[in-house]
Amino acid sequence: MSNSSTPSAPSLDGTACLKAVIQQTERVPFYATSAWQTAFALPTPKLADLPRITKSQLREYSPEGFLPAGFELKDLLARGLIEEESTSGTSGASVRVVFGKSWWAEQERRALVHNPFLADLFGANPSLRRAVLTTPGCSGVSCFNRWLNLEQRTLGDSLYVNQARIPFTLGEEKLAVMAKEVADWAPTFLDVDPVHGAWFGLHCERHGLRFPSLRFILTSYEYTSVVHRTIMERVFGVPVINLYGSSETGHLLVEHDGAMLPCGETAILESTSAGGIGELLVTTLTNPYLPLLRYEIGDFIERTPDGYRVHGRKRDALRSADGRILTTRMIDATFAETEGIAHYQLRQKLDGSAHLFLLPEAEGDTLSTAQAKLTVKLGRLLGATVTAESVSLIAPEDSGKFRLTVREVA
Repeated sequence: MSNSSTPSAPSLDGTACLKAVIQQTERVPFYATSAWQTAFALPTPKLADLPRITKSQLREYSPEGFLPAGFELKDLLARGLIEEESTSGTSGASVRVVFGKSWWAEQERRALVHNPFLADLFGANPSLRRAVLTTPGCSGVSCFNRWLNLEQRTLGDSLYVNQARIPFTLGEEKLAVMAKEVADWAPTFLDVDPVHGAWFGLHCERHGLRFPSLRFILTSYEYTSVVHRTIMERVFGVPVINLYGSSETGHLLVEHDGAMLPCGETAILESTSAGGIGELLVTTLTNPYLPLLRYEIGDFIERTPDGYRVHGRKRDALRSADGRILTTRMIDATFAETEGIAHYQLRQKLDGSAHLFLLPEAEGDTLSTAQAKLTVKLGRLLGATVTAESVSLIAPEDSGKFRLTVREVA
């Protein structure tokens, strides 16, 4: 017989002590190993004394290995207490994760209100309409394998607009239908994957479309390039605000005045570097069904006086000729004030040289000026030869996500 109660999480006071963090692991099979128990038994353990959780470990043991003893996954699902999802697998193979029914929305709200502008909006109206344009999975509200009607793609205050994995393949007729749906929905904000949001924005710009109800654009799902941000700010004339997190950890950081602000109620964040760029470790505080201590999320991060800077995935970092790590953020900075580009991908070869694929805003544009400028700037940064070409399509990964920087390994 499974336990009928709900496992508890630490209190959300923004100052969770290590004792409360460790209490999350009681009766959780994954943490019963000698390495974890030895660390917990230290007289005055510090967070840095604890082991880390790798993605491969999470993939192997989640979800059952992280459920407290006495809870059964089938029973929790049957009673409607939890949801189970699989991550996109962009930093490795997909991982099964579980969380309470209202957990995802609660995590998002806690993070968003750390931005004062968003706090005012949500304070005046706790329920804001959104139009979602991101890579569709095959859930009940979006699917790239079968067409869903408008009613099927509407869930509460959210309208899921996009049903295509590759936005560049959408014809003008389909984009026009999407734009009409957004206009009729009259959302307060667009919730977008930056690649999908920018491509939709270019269609709106070509046809002079604006949405009077729109107050801001929320980007997440993957790294937001200066290229995508520039397009959306230019077209829609509203703030573009980045929200950072993962399926495993929920929402962790929200952008405000150029910095990413942490949500201390939901997680403890660590960097492996005391100064400069390090790997991000996340200790969650609000998901009793998947308590994670010092989880290696797979991204680079940098502490700033005001918060953090997100630098992109560890696997997407390139290397300079002198061996320095070049993060996606560092590469992306070279694209600032470069016009005419809708999307790009820089692929570094084994010998250190790289090739740049540029997708133009205007069909058929060779982007010759941008090519000349960027190959010089990127060549200096990498300390190697960079070549470039203008293309009509850049494909996503199998997960549906787009990688701005790729280091080839074979």
